[in-house]
Amino acid sequence: MNLHEVSVQELQAMKESGADIFILDVRDQWEFDKCNLGGHLIPIKELPERLNELDPNKHIIVHCQMGGRSSRAAMFLMERGFKNVSNLHGGIKAWATEIDPNMEQY
Repeated sequence: MNLHEVSVQELQAMKESGADIFILDVRDQWEFDKCNLGGHLIPIKELPERLNELDPNKHIIVHCQMGGRSSRAAMFLMERGFKNVSNLHGGIKAWATEIDPNMEQY
């Protein structure tokens, strides 16, 4: 099972075009409170019991701080039958560095 990744530039283009995507943030609440991409927060440790909040027919783009947790979460979703799942390469750190330098980093 291959994990598909999107760059922060690709995500920005999708957001600007109004693409039907679902951004899943798998970081912890304190991280989300510090900075976020306007996605849906489900911390990775809560993902197994909160799968019902996700639509398996949507393109789900998973992100975390740098890409480790989100790649594990994306694989978890794919193993459970989600077909259109991508990992945000470099996470929110890459977004802050390459897209929004005013975003608070941690």
